[in-house]
Amino acid sequence: MQQLMTDIVIVGGGTSGLAAALASAERGAKVIVVEKTATTGGTGNMANGPFAVESRYQRKVKGALTREEAFKVFMDYTHWQVDARMARNYIYKSADTIHWLEKMGVEFCEIEDHQSEYPTHHAVKIPGGGTSFGAGATMMKIMTDKARIWGVKVLLQATAKKILKENGCIAGVTAEDAAGDILAIKAAAVIVGTGGFGDNPEMIKKYTRYEDGRDIFPIRVPGMAGEGIRMAWEAGAAQSRMNLQVIFSLPPPFQGRGGTREELAAFRQPNLLVNQMGERFVNEETIVNTTYMGNAILQQKNQAGFMLFDDDTRQDYEKNGMYYRDCLPVGNLKASIDKVFQEGGECIYIAGSLEEMAAKTGINLKGLQDTVAEYNQACEAGRDDIFNKNPQGLRPIKTPPFYAGKLVPSAYGSLGGIKINYKTEIINKNFEPIPGFYAAGVDANTLYGDSYIYIMPGNTLGFALNSGRMAGENAAEYVKALHK
Repeated sequence: MQQLMTDIVIVGGGTSGLAAALASAERGAKVIVVEKTATTGGTGNMANGPFAVESRYQRKVKGALTREEAFKVFMDYTHWQVDARMARNYIYKSADTIHWLEKMGVEFCEIEDHQSEYPTHHAVKIPGGGTSFGAGATMMKIMTDKARIWGVKVLLQATAKKILKENGCIAGVTAEDAAGDILAIKAAAVIVGTGGFGDNPEMIKKYTRYEDGRDIFPIRVPGMAGEGIRMAWEAGAAQSRMNLQVIFSLPPPFQGRGGTREELAAFRQPNLLVNQMGERFVNEETIVNTTYMGNAILQQKNQAGFMLFDDDTRQDYEKNGMYYRDCLPVGNLKASIDKVFQEGGECIYIAGSLEEMAAKTGINLKGLQDTVAEYNQACEAGRDDIFNKNPQGLRPIKTPPFYAGKLVPSAYGSLGGIKINYKTEIINKNFEPIPGFYAAGVDANTLYGDSYIYIMPGNTLGFALNSGRMAGENAAEYVKALHK
């Protein structure tokens, strides 16, 4: 057994773990990061950018929220079912964290004022300019390089096994390295930030109301198995509310059967959306908010919705592009959809009649026929009396072939598990802090109530960065106090 000594051990080298490591090292603490994979960054490598208000970018945008306004929106959205002090600390720190990252070399794009209801998303700029999904990897690399420069020891392919305690206080962790050797790392403080349990179907079934693969199809990021949460519980942490970050998507087979952005976007336009009974159940414009739409689909029979359009609409998309959200140009949409359809999988359907579409999808035929007739009348009148949808989204279903995409609930990952206070200290069942014990990121994120705050985008990455930074600062101060 190899013995190591440090001030602070961080379990998990993802977004929150790196932020915690940097904040701790910045204050003079000796830090070891234990990361079970071969690289740092975790799901942050797939992210685009964090939430912040009152940064120099956000202040330029029309309708920019102040910190006070953002806090009110946040708390009203969650019906005050969350830790208000934590929400306040996070929101008020967010702009400074953007500037903190910039000092390390992270660059951000200017914010587009039409990006969401409230423009709070700070997209990371990738080398060469611009941004893309996965731009977060650029930020993760900069943070990792800076952590090493500041003296942080990063142990890759080392899996934490147990959190150690002595006399009621945290004393370090044991871990196993890639060779199978046991590491005993003695430390005065431990910060847990392991990314949740989104890749653990058993935990999803046990601790949320969903069953993976039956009524929800989450994005499974390999390795997010909930070990950090389990270890924290074993060390005395209280259990917090646990949930999934619900969104919607086409079923998993779509991703592996030739899916392209064009065909995915075609079924994310606000066309006619029906449930298994053939009835509309939401204003289709809601599709812009992936959380709201995911919630709506979850309430339907078989947890499914079907987005339909006809061949006239398909031709219009090819000629003029998809107007909704991205104004995406489209190539040969028909060939792209045909490819997915021919390769199989219950995700995209093509039919020459409503009868055939009902037979293929299992949608109730009479309900579908009645709804299409009613919807076509609304399209002709230019007015939706059911949900008051913008007339621009009213496109009739008349010209075969007809196309349908099956939409199902999905999730970005898990939320919660470890109960913390607004100082990021892990607390026990009596709400008492466990000395030297902290958590950050999604392992401890219970700030959304029952739904991700999509109206202020960037919150999951933003909370990971800011809570990690808070945990690192507080742990470093705790260690300093011990050494006095």
